[in-house]
Amino acid sequence: MERAVSHAPTPMTAAGRLLAVLDAFAPGRSVLTLSEISRRAGLSLTTAHRLAGELVNWGALERDTDGRYRIGLHLLELAALAPRGLELRELAQPYLEDLFHSTRAHVHLAVRDGAEVVYVETLRARGAVTVLSRLGQRWPLHVTGTGLVLLAHAPREVQEDVLAGPLKRYTAKTVTDPTALRRILAEVRHTGIAVAEEQLTLEGVAIATPIRGAADDVIAALGLVVHVNEYEPRALVPVMSATARAISRALGAPSAHRNPGAVLGR
Repeated sequence: MERAVSHAPTPMTAAGRLLAVLDAFAPGRSVLTLSEISRRAGLSLTTAHRLAGELVNWGALERDTDGRYRIGLHLLELAALAPRGLELRELAQPYLEDLFHSTRAHVHLAVRDGAEVVYVETLRARGAVTVLSRLGQRWPLHVTGTGLVLLAHAPREVQEDVLAGPLKRYTAKTVTDPTALRRILAEVRHTGIAVAEEQLTLEGVAIATPIRGAADDVIAALGLVVHVNEYEPRALVPVMSATARAISRALGAPSAHRNPGAVLGR
């Protein structure tokens, strides 16, 4: 989801200005000119040029031969140290690939960042329903299956902030009523399964379930996306739940070693 252009005043600190330059980049805006960085970061051209140069020297940005900028590899090196990012992705990868091959559905691994869901891995099936999500993509928590799982298990203050809205509508089926969303979250906590039918894209059904960490708290969500005409919960939910338990077990979650007795959702 592309972030809106910032019109906020120029950050007062040096660190804030550097972060504003990096935050100018987003999905669909991975390569920017200096003028675009200046405009999106709310900085003067002179300041943007100086800071971009510093970031290029450090390796956070790279500059093409035509003068345009892109994110540098040094940030990828640092991101690999994030336990909720690439480290989780690497541990889960073999299980995700098995799930992908057994279902031939789109597979998502996601974590929560504030009021948004962020995809740390996506495996996209050929010929399946069109999906908008990709690695690093962000969406509001209320519109995706993985987002609903993470919202259902988020701290109460996060839930109340999201429910207070506004809840953005993407399709005619997007749930934007706080009372209805509150009921959905309660059901997700009860069944362990979230279902988002055509909430983000028409014809797509997202199914998701929690992944737990060593403290048995929900640290991520595993999701599948299939065409609405191919949604078969009794075929998809057990294998997805088994995969989530296997990942949770690898993360040291105590509950993953117990017989789950999972409910097959709705």
